[in-house]
Amino acid sequence: MSMNRREAVRQIALLMGGAMVASGSILRGQAAPGKQPMEGFSDEDIALLGEIAETIIPATDIPGAKAAEVGPFMAMMVTDCYSGPQHAVFKKGLGQINEASKARFGTSFVAATPAQRTELANALDAEQKAQHAAKNGDGAGKKTEDAAKKPEDSEEHYFRMMKELAILGYFSSKIGATQAVRYIEVPTYYNGDVPYTKGERAWY
Repeated sequence: MSMNRREAVRQIALLMGGAMVASGSILRGQAAPGKQPMEGFSDEDIALLGEIAETIIPATDIPGAKAAEVGPFMAMMVTDCYSGPQHAVFKKGLGQINEASKARFGTSFVAATPAQRTELANALDAEQKAQHAAKNGDGAGKKTEDAAKKPEDSEEHYFRMMKELAILGYFSSKIGATQAVRYIEVPTYYNGDVPYTKGERAWY
């Protein structure tokens, strides 16, 4: 039985234990009421998402996120699977990334150099990790008030959403699944102790 990419992503989310921000919606297979594919995302927004994803997963000897068309994937997932508040945070984050880029480098994210984009992405990643840690515990087992809320009611950092979707989109694509990792379409048996040399690509 054939399976389209959207259904494959739902299955991956299930295997991940619902680790994604919008996992509840994904696992139920529900789209946000009244939304159409790509609603709220312009061509410029999708192009910007592609550049953000490419900064997170750049091309090396293997094609990167842009070649895997991760930008459109991210927009589709937010439109189809994220709640209204999550959608708003994510969309607002696109403007915030450009504002941060202009404040730091005097230019938009798309016009910034690869080194500048990486510098900004690293700063935003550190920011989202600190926010996530503060919301989910202080290291002593205590949680903040926000952490006690339902996942859909607790606001996540927009860059955390973008990073999760970039990784999910890339490794659920043909490029990510067959070139970034080693892939056997029909494995003959399970081997839980495969020899591994540092630097080798992981098995899918």
